[in-house]
This record gives sequence, C-alpha cells and structure tokens, in this order.
Amino acid sequence: MAVAKKKKSRGLLYVAIIIIVIGLVAVYKVFGPNTGSFTQGEYLYVHTGSDYEKLKGSLEQGGFIADMTSFDLLAKQAKIPEHVRAGKYRIRNGMSNFNIIRMLRNGRQTPVKLVINRLRKKQDLVNMICMNLEADSVVLKQLLADNNYLSEFGLDSNTAMCAIMPDTYDFFWNTSADKAFRKIEKTYSRFWDTTRKQQAMKQGLTQTRAIIIASIVDEETNVNDDKPKIASVYINRLQKGMRLQADPTVKFSIGDFTIRRVTGPMLQTVSPYNTYMYQGLPPGPICTPSVSSIEAVLMAPKTTYMYFCASASFNGRSDFATTFEEQMKNARAYQKALDARNIH
Repeated sequence: MAVAKKKKSRGLLYVAIIIIVIGLVAVYKVFGPNTGSFTQGEYLYVHTGSDYEKLKGSLEQGGFIADMTSFDLLAKQAKIPEHVRAGKYRIRNGMSNFNIIRMLRNGRQTPVKLVINRLRKKQDLVNMICMNLEADSVVLKQLLADNNYLSEFGLDSNTAMCAIMPDTYDFFWNTSADKAFRKIEKTYSRFWDTTRKQQAMKQGLTQTRAIIIASIVDEETNVNDDKPKIASVYINRLQKGMRLQADPTVKFSIGDFTIRRVTGPMLQTVSPYNTYMYQGLPPGPICTPSVSSIEAVLMAPKTTYMYFCASASFNGRSDFATTFEEQMKNARAYQKALDARNIH
C-alpha cells in the first residue's frame, strides 16, 4: 500500500513538473525574445489595406520574427488578423511576442520627422514627402495642380508652394497626400494671423504676393539686416511699374541655382518667372522662404532705393542705390571684383 502511494506521489510530481515546464515554455514564448535576423533593418512598414497574411509576409521577409508559429498563435488570440493597422513600426532586437503584438494591436507607430528648409519646386516637395511617407506621389502632384482643391486654401497651381513653410513636421508614415498637405498648410494658416495680414495690406500686398517677394529676397541674401532693404527695392519697383530684374528668377527659369554670374544670354530665357523679360511678380514663389525673409517683406522700410547689387568686398552684403548712375557705379565695382577672382 505504501509502495503504491509512493508511486502515485511520484507520478503526481512528474505531472506537476511537466505542467510547470510547459507553463514556463508558454511564458517564454509570450514574454521571451522572438526577434530574427533583421534582414531589412529594424523598421516594419505595414501598407494601407494590408491584411494579416501580408503582415506575416512582411514580418518573415524582413527577418523580424524568429518563431512565426508562436507569434501566429498569440496574434490570433489578440485578434490581430481583424485589426491590421498600417504604419511604420520599430521592432527592437530582443522584443517579445507580447511586446510586438501589443504595439501592432494598438497601432503605436514611430513618427516620421520631416524638416523642410528651402524647397524650390513642387517636385522637391513631392520627392521629400513621398520618399518619407506612404503618400502617393502621383496623387500629390495632382493635388498641387488642382485649382479646385487649392482654392479651398486661397491658393492655385502657381501659388501652391506658398503654403509650404520651413519648419519641422511630425507625421505618421501612412499619412495620405491630402492629409500631408493639409497638415503643412495649417502652419501657413497659423503664421498668417491678423497682425501679419494687416502688415501685408500696408505694403499693398496679399499673402501670396508677400511670400513670392520673400522667396526672391531669400535667394538674394543670407544677411538678415539687408533683407528689409532688398524687399523695399522690389516693392518700390512694383509700385512704379518697373521690371523687378531679379537674378534669382533667371536662375529659377534656367533651373540652375549654382550660377554665380548671370550673363546677357541668360536674361533671354523665356519663362514667366524671368523678371528681366516680364513685368510684375513671377506667378509663384521661387523657393520656400524663411520666416526672416517673409518678415523682412512685411516690415520693409519706406526707402527711395530702386537698385542694389552684391558688394564688391564679397562680405555677403549688398550696396543700395537710388539712381541708375549710382547702381552702375556699384555694379561695375562688383563686376571688376568678379573678374579679379576669375568668377564666371
């Protein structure tokens, strides 16, 4: 009888040990590390419209999961197949099934930070957004050319880039083209508060015209102290019906901002952006100007300056003139300095 009890006790002990081992294995499968070789980096991209099979395929192809069987079992219990959320997810080495599944189930994406500085053309914006977000480049191009869509923001296909303010923007990777533009445009709308709108009106400008001038100013100089005076030159020329004759607009027309010296043949470039050839402002901005350049236009002083050119001292500043004779004197000095440095 005693022997039978011992055998029974021993059997129960074995069963208990087996249950404990199974439990420990189960706990390990849930909370232990289950990451793979990371053959495509540590970021998992789940495209909009992906189903669970595509999600598993991406996890396998990217080497994110070492044991897909345990992941699949637990993911189904967490109802991941019914709740696949698009986005960009960072899977760190050593993450468990529990951590990965919880991240995917809750849609805890890694934000994408876009830093917009100076962009010159729509294609620059399309490239930046669509290389970093899921947004469709074709759709974004269409939106930037759609006057009906842009009219909602007081813009058109020529002035669309006026809404692109240099700043740092945080996006979710699966942001659409429409939502990306709308988010950026909100910064533009916030910038144009009542005070700035009134400042533009005092200069005889609309918001978009102020930004177009600011874009030219921005390409003319990096010296903030000179910006208001340069802005005053262009405002004075507009008011007198003179051509702006801004070299940066010629460079934009040619498509080459590396040009150091604008020559006679370049001035003949046929483009509505060439302000040597056409009177008034170009149809749209030639870059996304800095806030300092926009403020320079809004706060441009009343001057008699009608001309300016780069200083012959090459200190980054400009020499200003009221008369054509003064301008020619400054221009000759600058051209002589260019020749002396063999700059063409």
